[in-house]
Amino acid sequence: MGNIKYPVGEQSFLQLREGGFLYVDKTKFIEKILDESKYYFLGRPRRFGKSLFLSTIKCFFEGRRELFNGLYADTMNWDWSTYPVLHLDLNIEKYQGKETLTQVLESHLINWERKYEVTATVDNLQVRFQNVIESAYRKTGKGVAILVDEYDKPLVSNIHNSELFDYFRNQLAAIYSIFKSSADYLRLVFLTGVSRFAHLTVFSGLNNIKDISFTETYSDICGITENELNQYFYDGISRLAETYDATHEETSCELKKWYDGYKFSPKGKEIYNPYSLLTVFSNLEYGNYWIQSGQPTLLYEQLKKFNVNLENVFESECSLDSLKGFDLDDPNPLPLFYQTGYLTIKEYDPSFRTVRLGLPNKEVTDGFLNYLLPKYVNLQPTTDSAFLITRFVKDLYSGNVKEFMSRLESFFAGISYQMKMDEEKNVHNALLIFIKLLGLFIKTELCTSDGRIDLFIRTEKFYYIIEVKLNGSAQEAIDQINDKAYTLPFACDRRKIFKIGISFSSNHRRPIEWIAENDNTH
Repeated sequence: MGNIKYPVGEQSFLQLREGGFLYVDKTKFIEKILDESKYYFLGRPRRFGKSLFLSTIKCFFEGRRELFNGLYADTMNWDWSTYPVLHLDLNIEKYQGKETLTQVLESHLINWERKYEVTATVDNLQVRFQNVIESAYRKTGKGVAILVDEYDKPLVSNIHNSELFDYFRNQLAAIYSIFKSSADYLRLVFLTGVSRFAHLTVFSGLNNIKDISFTETYSDICGITENELNQYFYDGISRLAETYDATHEETSCELKKWYDGYKFSPKGKEIYNPYSLLTVFSNLEYGNYWIQSGQPTLLYEQLKKFNVNLENVFESECSLDSLKGFDLDDPNPLPLFYQTGYLTIKEYDPSFRTVRLGLPNKEVTDGFLNYLLPKYVNLQPTTDSAFLITRFVKDLYSGNVKEFMSRLESFFAGISYQMKMDEEKNVHNALLIFIKLLGLFIKTELCTSDGRIDLFIRTEKFYYIIEVKLNGSAQEAIDQINDKAYTLPFACDRRKIFKIGISFSSNHRRPIEWIAENDNTH
């Protein structure tokens, strides 16, 4: 196994190829893009390779064939001459003031005007942009390729600032409208971003744009497929296996559990998170790399704004069409959760065009829920919620019900008032997050013929059947376990069964009573 260089965070195709980094060949999509349309939009979560793909297209149109040696693009029927490329990167600013977008656009325009010898005779950015496009075409005799990286960054940064959001929306719409009026001078327009906003004027001038975000044939344009993992990362898997004293197959299964599971088309391929995979192979250590690279503050703000019940998010079903645009006036946060990569398509019903959504993998589940839990429960700033969850798990593995419940009472003693929700929903959301975090280590859900147990936990030696009553009694909870015979499916198992009834109080925001019984039927 040689010394493989993994391009963690590298977004420049030029630097990646000249630096000898590993590159997963996605250039076959360039041929498809050139054949099918002139205007494209691609939506993908952050750090999924959108910027690298645009950089690849840029080098392709610049005629830098030497960079594509050994790649699919090198076999294409293409003249490899130099085309004018206008690469607009909007990901370089935070957009906290009205002047920021103007400054970014001004900086790009000055460079383009200098390159194509255009004299700016007006201050109007829209007119200057159009003049650059026409001049680039006339001077080179080639259609212009316009590449816009993170077209929506000014909008996403100001979802909760209506004044700035409307200002940037109108400013961007004016710029993007040029692309349609300049059609005669263009070879390709390719926009990338995280979200496609519904009912906005940004795309109104580009009604012929081809949105490939949900298209099956483009489902793997960004990210790593199972076949690509085995083809390009075989040595990396072997090294990781050696580090953890595991087999190649065991390591592949672990990588799948941690980082696979993204599905960007109902019938498309499942995708691994590329940033996380590259980081794992570079560090030779599993970790929550993607979520640590950018906290989901935006989603937390949406939860506060719309009083969201998390159960409706984690176990959700919606129409496929509803995922294709995020509506600011609609309290449904599912499109944003999907577009940002925290939920993904799990199942698709073609008869009704509906999808079931879920958390994609262990990394997202672990990182996202550990980020959310302190928002609901009063943990100290230095407290590691993941560490606390492992202490609960150890109690369960040892059959220490009293210690588990004592810890649970303390854990939920301070449900936070930070979230703008009623207290009952706060309790419910906190408990749901807690259960799902436990589920990363042990099985925590079971459906029976007569209902679904609130919390079912299975360890090597014990079964725990836990029923929770919000503002009800612990005895009611125990009675439900007995009346619905929740223990019956385990009658032939030799493991010890604990039945636990818990009363959660929305007034006190914690469990105030609990009863535990042993089942001695076997």
